[in-house]
Amino acid sequence: MTPGIEKLTHDSEILTAMASEMDSYLKSDVLFWNLSAPGMPRLTLGGYLLREHRLLALLDLLDASTRAQVETAVIHFNQALVEKIVRFEQKAHVELDARLRQWREFLRDVEEDAARQRSNYATAVEPRAMLAALIARLEMPPYRLQPEPGAQVRTLDAQLRRAWEAGDFIWPEEWQPAYPRLSYWWLYGQPKEKPRPQA
Repeated sequence: MTPGIEKLTHDSEILTAMASEMDSYLKSDVLFWNLSAPGMPRLTLGGYLLREHRLLALLDLLDASTRAQVETAVIHFNQALVEKIVRFEQKAHVELDARLRQWREFLRDVEEDAARQRSNYATAVEPRAMLAALIARLEMPPYRLQPEPGAQVRTLDAQLRRAWEAGDFIWPEEWQPAYPRLSYWWLYGQPKEKPRPQA
């Protein structure tokens, strides 16, 4: 099993754990929810939607039992959303603000020391992917995306583009079909290193 497929299989376990506690999470006022299953990342809508997008796009790469696990988790997630439209919107917008702050701080670090940030870009870009997943869901009826988060994302994207070096897909090669270059250009390359001043 390749590292990319192994990570997808682990993602399906995380998705299942997140979906099982989604109803309680949506009813709570907590943004970062500690899952009861050990060794799991904290539950947020962005963390769930990031994995759901990837897994559904790449279902054909998974074995039958893992596919069934993903499909069951999605059913549980959708059941948790019933009659919680406003609650979902509120929680998603709170998380958008949090992920925007994370991404803005990373881009500030890039401006200060791009060379250092290049080495961990594949991990650091995750909040940007969560922003994309949250916005995509909020743009689907019956939800409504407030205009401000989208405008802030466009501003930060323009900032990154000014210091961008296009290149190869930075996540496992098997995941590439889930992230077409046109929409996810920020997964195809990394921030440029600033030229060093001449001695």
